[in-house]
Amino acid sequence: MTDRELIQALQNRQQDAFRLLVDEYKDRMYNTVLGFVQNAEDAEDLVQEVFIKVYDSIGQYRGEASLGTWMYRIAVTKSLDFIRKKNRKKRAAMLFVWIGASEKNDEYPTEFNHPGVLAENKEQAAILFKAVAQLPENQKTAFVLQKVEGLNVQQIASVMKSTESAVESLLSRAKSNLKKLLRGYYQS
Repeated sequence: MTDRELIQALQNRQQDAFRLLVDEYKDRMYNTVLGFVQNAEDAEDLVQEVFIKVYDSIGQYRGEASLGTWMYRIAVTKSLDFIRKKNRKKRAAMLFVWIGASEKNDEYPTEFNHPGVLAENKEQAAILFKAVAQLPENQKTAFVLQKVEGLNVQQIASVMKSTESAVESLLSRAKSNLKKLLRGYYQS
């Protein structure tokens, strides 16, 4: 089934088309979201939200970008929104701690598991993804889409609704910032 046929079937609310869409994109969406939120349970929940959003808004899909690119945009937006909300909760929790009330403050997961990371590299991946989490949103987005999802600069520009030169600049700044953040871990 071509993307065009799949989109038409989705717009006609055909359940088989939705199952096909999920089968085709679930791993890519999960890997992308996990690259941002770094928690398997949160990533699973967000991926479900991505597919619900796709199902609910497929009627507004205009075909300006490929179906996959459109879905990556939704996944990135959902991930960044989740991180912003989580950060707001952390700030509120810190305020409660400061004024004497106690509330649990979520930090990074103690064990990081990403399906694309080999078992012997888990510790290094956790360190890297903790550093990635500290990058500005646009740099983080470009970096995750390139390094986790393997998208090229043109595809990333399409997902981010940006230019290729802007994406190249974001990737360069992300790498530079990561080198600074990871200097203590990887000095030779």
